[in-house]
Amino acid sequence: MAEMEPEDWVRMFCERLGVEEPPPHEVEELLSIAATAAHDSQRLAAPIATWAAGRSGRPAAELREIAEEIAAG
Repeated sequence: MAEMEPEDWVRMFCERLGVEEPPPHEVEELLSIAATAAHDSQRLAAPIATWAAGRSGRPAAELREIAEEIAAG
């Protein structure tokens, strides 16, 4: 089976969950959070951080700032 494009995977995942896809600017914020978590700690921090971010209900830009503050020490 051919690898699915990430946008298609996210769209299908969101459809199955019954939630809207994140707008492009939030996708960039979420990717930034995951990258910060992955590069500042073990890679497993990225998926857990993005899970916690989603549960928090806070704006993606605020979450990115928090992730960057943690990474800065």
